[in-house]
Amino acid sequence: MLSPMRSSLSARFAAFVLTAFGVTAQDAPPPVKVYILSGQSNMVGIGQVTGGGRRWGSEFLDPVVSVYPGQYEPNADYDTVPPMKTLALSAFGGVRPTPYPGGGTQVVRGSLQVKETGVYELRPGYADSTFNIMEVAGREVYRREIGASAQHTQIPLEAGVRVPFKITYLNDKANGLGWIARVDIPGTLATVVKQDGKFPQLVDESGAWVERDDVWYRGVVTATANRWLSVGCGAGKNKIGPELGFGHVLGDHHDAPVLLLKASQGNRSLAWDFLPPGSERYEVDGKVYAGYRDSPAVWDKGSEPKAIQWYAGKQYDDCFDAAKQVLANFDEEFPQFAGRGYEIAGFAWWQGHKDQGNAVHAARYEQNLVHLIETLRREFEAPSAPFVIATIGFGGWDMDGNALTVANAQLNVGNRDAHPDLHNVKTVETRDFWISADRSPRNQGFHYNQNAETYMRVGEALGRGMVELLEKN
Repeated sequence: MLSPMRSSLSARFAAFVLTAFGVTAQDAPPPVKVYILSGQSNMVGIGQVTGGGRRWGSEFLDPVVSVYPGQYEPNADYDTVPPMKTLALSAFGGVRPTPYPGGGTQVVRGSLQVKETGVYELRPGYADSTFNIMEVAGREVYRREIGASAQHTQIPLEAGVRVPFKITYLNDKANGLGWIARVDIPGTLATVVKQDGKFPQLVDESGAWVERDDVWYRGVVTATANRWLSVGCGAGKNKIGPELGFGHVLGDHHDAPVLLLKASQGNRSLAWDFLPPGSERYEVDGKVYAGYRDSPAVWDKGSEPKAIQWYAGKQYDDCFDAAKQVLANFDEEFPQFAGRGYEIAGFAWWQGHKDQGNAVHAARYEQNLVHLIETLRREFEAPSAPFVIATIGFGGWDMDGNALTVANAQLNVGNRDAHPDLHNVKTVETRDFWISADRSPRNQGFHYNQNAETYMRVGEALGRGMVELLEKN
């Protein structure tokens, strides 16, 4: 396995370089604080940001384009000027809308009728055709002047009610393409923040998502965004994970820049995929369970196991080797931080749902988690780095069986009385953060119903737990 650059050596080398150029240690900028986040799909991040825009089409009824003489004139009243020609648009939206006639200023009129009552954002046009003004029910909902950014005004619409719409195009690139998004779906980040008023630190005065300039996010294996921290650092551009809440808490705590390095993968077990190096085979009820690098996961005692295309600890190797590779090339990977060095400031772990599917794995979880903490600290040469754990929380407090075994194991690992030799570890409880499907974007059960509030609250809880450990030290 690759060995990461020692954090202390990195910081000392940076200080040496700065001193060589006449900068004293007192004046030298502090090293970047690196936090390594890992786990399975919930750490990857499945919290939904918006309802997701989709190409519009069937919501628009009887669209007709009218062409008026000359280029667009801001002071012209195109509702009273007779058009040169009109064309009923048999296809509006989708991927192949009916082409417009061209030859002047083009205005489309018709009716809009949505299937679900809610608050909507209209996004007319594509590329150069986005320069237009759109009105719905007599209200301006979109404007993009030539050379300017788009301005959106959300509008409530009632299911089954027809309202008039009009789009006035400002150039000759007009077409019938467009997108529509419902922005008040319960549990999406947009609804939670912009409708419910929670987590106000995530938006600026204009309502745009804030991008922090002191917290950098880098994902390896999955959730591979590489950017200043904002929304969209989860499983996709419309997803968040706990990194968002965690990063805001730690960014506020530190004067130095923060790097969130996330190495995670969905549907993985600590007893198999993430099994740490040094884990040994063990026997339960006549079965042998794999130790690190063994394959398969289990076989009958006394038999000769036949390896499969996976081995115990492969996900551990894939995730943390990738993290080590990034850190070993720190200045090249993060030129914005070049020369100042870094230190491993802490670890965060949110995982356990896969282990609850196997009674033997669940019973082994506490032992494996202790070993994981000790191994990560040793391999990243950060023996005292704080380690925070989030419990599993599907279903909230209505939990029993293997799930309860895993949750209790996670709590025990964070209990100094239960593990007196395991210092600087804290477990945060997440079962209070479970939100039912009727208040969430998806009725999945798993992935916390993609509820962004859950992911934010878990991230903030992990962040506060980390700050508590840092302040104790």
